[in-house]
Amino acid sequence: MAKEARTRPKLDGVASADRVLTVLTAFRRGDDALELSELARRTSLVKSTIMRLCISLEKFDLIERLDDGRYRLGVEAARIGSVYQQSFALEERILPVLERLAAESLETASFYIRRGNQRLCLFRADSPSPLRMNVRPGDMRPMDESAIAQILRTFSDRRASERAAITVPLYTSGITDPHVASVAMPVFGTERRLIGALALSGPSSRLTSERAEILKPRLREAGERLSSELGAQAS
Repeated sequence: MAKEARTRPKLDGVASADRVLTVLTAFRRGDDALELSELARRTSLVKSTIMRLCISLEKFDLIERLDDGRYRLGVEAARIGSVYQQSFALEERILPVLERLAAESLETASFYIRRGNQRLCLFRADSPSPLRMNVRPGDMRPMDESAIAQILRTFSDRRASERAAITVPLYTSGITDPHVASVAMPVFGTERRLIGALALSGPSSRLTSERAEILKPRLREAGERLSSELGAQAS
């Protein structure tokens, strides 16, 4: 009985989340603002429940209640939508660059973004070699002293002094994994804000510092061209 009482709040929480999402996803393309009665019809929820859920959604600016009592999507919903659209724009721009880099360098090409104290592999093109990196899109790695993490950490700090202390592209070997080396380059968007890190990675026995020096000009050119396409102006 005690165990059942402890687990019940989790089940209630999931049910509440389901109801919130039911209200949020009731809005369709072409909708302006919806009457409470229309939301009730679309969600099959009672009006009092919808009103309580909308109060929570209003706190996060996901829904806005108008003076006439109708509801419409809020500014946070628009922001999330723009992030979703941007992710597709990034994919269209970045994946061809990664595929070209992987084919030319014979190493794995990837694009990382920072997520707090970790870095996320967002896109990747595999090396044609059977001996290659096993990180997949969606995988998280620590913000350690690897080239990729250093690029993300240094260039997310907009202080010129911090950026001046690092030369790009940056090469490191044996940091996250003793057998893996990488060389990384920052990619910027509008207002020279860091978007992510473009990187080539491979076994340290193959991607040596000498090999990295040969690949650096190619990676620098790709990073600068990509930054320009994403709205960055030359510094």
